[in-house]
Formats: sequence, C-alpha cells, structure tokens
Amino acid sequence: MQLETLPNFNDWLTSSKRRNIKLYSLYRLSVASILLATQILMRGGGLSLEQPILTTKVLLIYFALSFILAGLAWIERTKFEISLATQAVIDIGFILLMMHLFDQNQTGVGLLMVITIVFASLISDGRYALFYASIASIGILLEQTYNIYFKQTSSGNYTNAVLLSVACFATAWLAHTLARRMLTSERLASERGVDIANLAKINALITQEMPNGVLVVGESQLLSHYNQQFTALTGLTDAQLSDAMAHKKPLASFAPELSKLLSEWAQSEQDSKQSDAIKFSLPDRDLGIRFLPVSQSRASGAIIFVEDWSQVQTQAHQVKLAALGRLTANIAHEIRNPLSAISHANQLLQEDNTDPATSRMLQIISDNVQRVDQIIKDVLELNRRDRTNQESIQVNHFMTEFYQQFCAVEKIDDSLFTLKLPKEDVAIFFDRRHINQILWNLCKNGWRHCKKNKGSLVLAIKFSRNSQFINLQIIDDGDGIAPSIQSHLFEPFMTTEKTGTGLGLYIARELAEANGAKLDFTTANTGTVFTLNIKKV
Repeated sequence: MQLETLPNFNDWLTSSKRRNIKLYSLYRLSVASILLATQILMRGGGLSLEQPILTTKVLLIYFALSFILAGLAWIERTKFEISLATQAVIDIGFILLMMHLFDQNQTGVGLLMVITIVFASLISDGRYALFYASIASIGILLEQTYNIYFKQTSSGNYTNAVLLSVACFATAWLAHTLARRMLTSERLASERGVDIANLAKINALITQEMPNGVLVVGESQLLSHYNQQFTALTGLTDAQLSDAMAHKKPLASFAPELSKLLSEWAQSEQDSKQSDAIKFSLPDRDLGIRFLPVSQSRASGAIIFVEDWSQVQTQAHQVKLAALGRLTANIAHEIRNPLSAISHANQLLQEDNTDPATSRMLQIISDNVQRVDQIIKDVLELNRRDRTNQESIQVNHFMTEFYQQFCAVEKIDDSLFTLKLPKEDVAIFFDRRHINQILWNLCKNGWRHCKKNKGSLVLAIKFSRNSQFINLQIIDDGDGIAPSIQSHLFEPFMTTEKTGTGLGLYIARELAEANGAKLDFTTANTGTVFTLNIKKV
C-alpha cells in the first residue's frame, strides 16, 4: 500500500497563480474590447471629446497589447512575479492615460483602476499588492495635479483623486488579506484531504488483514465497504458485492437472511448491547454474526462482523477444557493403578485355573478391564483436544496412505471400501494425528453398520474451486440412524453397541472443532453420510 503525500506547495501555488493570470488576461482583453468598441461606435468624439483620434489610437494599442498578453499567458515561461508586475504596471499606466483622455468619464475609469488593483492583489504577494496601489495613487495624484496647473481645472477634483487613491490602498489590502486567508484554507484543506485519504487506506488495509469478515452498510442497508475475509466466510463473490456497491443494491438483494437479522437488530432496543455473536447457519458451515452501529441511530447503518462459529465455540470452551483436562488426568491416573493390579491378578488366576466355569468368569473380568482401559484412553484424548499441532497436509496423498493402512489393519477388501479422490490435489491445515483419529472412528463406524457389499463404504473428497472449504465424506449403505437418537448422536457415552464406549463420535467432533473444522451428518434408510468440512489453505 502506498500512502498519499502532500504535493509540493510551491509548485501548486505557482500553478494556481498561472491559472489566475490567464483569467486576468481575459478580463483585460474584455475591458479593452468594450472600450475600443464604445469609442468607435459612439458619435461626437466617443469617450473623449477633446482628443478622439488620440483616444482611439491609445485604445487600439491597449487592445493589441491585451490580445498579445492573453496569448502569452498560455505559453508564458518567464518568472511569474515579473510577468504579473509588468502586466499590472501596463494596466495602471493605460488606465491613467485613459483617465487623462476621458475628460468626462474619469469616475468610471477610476473604478477600472480599483478593479485592476483587486485582481493584481489577489494574485500577487503582499508587498506587490501595496506596490501596485502606490503606483496607482501616485499616478492619480500626478494626473490631477497636471490638470489643475496646466488645464486650469477645479482644485475640488483633488478630493476625488485622494479618495480614489485611498480606495486603491484599501482594496489592495483587503484583497490581499482575503487571498492570504484563502491560500491558508486551501493548504489546510489539501493537508486534511491527504490525511483523510491515507486514513481511509490504512483502515482498508486493517480490515483486509483482519481474521474476521467485515461488512459496512449505510442507510437503507446499502453497501459501503467489505473485506476479502467476508467473501471467504459467506461464500459471496467480489463480483456480487462490487455490483451491489456500484448499482446501490440493498443487502436484501443478495443476502436476504443476513438482511433480516440486521433489520431485527436495528428495530431492537437502542440501549441494548450485543456482547455475544448470533449463530448464522449456512449449508456448509456456521458463522457468528455481530452488529455494531456506526452512529447513535441504528437506522443510519452498521458494521457487520462475521467469524467462524467453530472459533467462537473454541474460545467459549477454553476454560471448560482446561478444567476438564486436569480432572480427566487425575481420574485416569487414580483408576489405572488399581486397574493394572486387577489385570495382573486376573492374569495370574487364569494361569493356575483349570475349571471351565471359573475361566469364563476370569475372561469376563479381562474383557471389562480392557473396556475400562479403553474408556480411560478416550477420556485422556479429550485432554489433548486443545493441544493441536497443525500442519499443511496434501489431501490426496494423506487419504491414500490412510486408506491403505485402514484396510490393512481392519482386514477390509478394497472392493468393499472405495476411495474417491479428486483430480486436483489441495492442501489443508490440520493436526495429522487428529484427522487420522477422526477418519478412523468414522470409517470404523461406517464399516460396522454397512452391508459389507461391493462399494458399501466410500471415502470421498469433494470441493469446488470457488469455495474456501473441502468436504471429506464417509458414506455407508446401512439402515441409517434412528430418529430417536439423531439429536444425541454426538453426546458422550452415547452408544448402541454393547461393547462400545460411546466416546468415538464425541471425540471426533471435539477434535474437528479444535482444528477449525465442522463434523455433521445426514441419514436416511439407505445409509448415512458423515461430512467433515475443512477450510483449504
């Protein structure tokens, strides 16, 4: 990300002055054109009754010079201050000459002098503004002195000349003060504009790097901003969101359920504060949604935070897991010591026993000792739920090794258990020991309940290029799961087998959530599908 920098102020100031001098040149050309046209078209001598021919020549020269200066304003390459000073002195000189020639229109020409001083003062530096006013005042007073001594005009006109000189100084000072304040305001506005642009870029970078999805909506639920994590979690595409922002489409046009949640939140109590995320279910995963108002009125808009629900659950279970880990470790240690003694004593009795009835009883003891020991192992596995050692795993390679090992250990013919791999290999971030245990439990359950025919058990990997998740599916052709136990399937110690511990599916789901994955199932009378939903790297 490249931040905005403040442009060179001197360069910007020079460029601004050059634009202003172009307008000044056009103004001068307009005044010269109007004066020349008036002089030519008016009868009886035009603007000057005493020297009409000289006045016409002066106006022609002023018009020609104005035309040349207007043209040079677009190709001027000399130092700006010299060019402006030259033009201002030329204008003042010509206006003084016209005041001398326009014997009956000195007041009107004097107003042109004031306007010229204003233009020059707005563009120039402070000392030049007073310089132009001084030149004009000296010229006005000298011209009036000449009229009094050589033309014998009334000395009362000297008052008008003095007032006009004062007006030149006053307008020069006011114009320059106004220009300086405007210049300061423009510079401050430019700096603040750069700061705001940089702040917007920094905020965008922060939101893009956030682990949670962010969506900002304004009034009428119109989109204002979003980050890439939002698209990854919700499954929406950049094209959909960009189109909604470009055409001002409301949130309901592409995410109606999320829009409904936002509307309910906006209509709720204004003083209520939402501390916990709302669970929002999608077909392949669950999300946690939190709303934060952008102003005091919730109708003005909101910031929508989206996070993976499995992470929310992981954070919520951290304290429980820590306590559970200490408890299970202590219980397992206390039970295993007497259990080992019972197992050892049972083995000694089996060696010396010859009575079939007694042997049967001793075998029952041995079987139950092994069952209790397996329960202890499963309980200890819960203590390792939050100790994940995640690494990048290539799915096709890992599944091939797991499939071969499982078939060899469980003595399953590969015609009865089918592995379906995609052509394109993908990577996931998971604890290798955990995913191996999850798949082993699921495949073992599937093999136990399938019909043991060709293709009765299937391990398949499914994903799409547009999705951030892949699905590992274990499919069997058994009788399905009874409706009465479906809601309790993932509860601990829930089993339908006489020799089962009831912890296999519970541990599988806990280990999946510990790695940010989701384990779910669908069932019917034609079989059951367990789906492990994992985010791709």
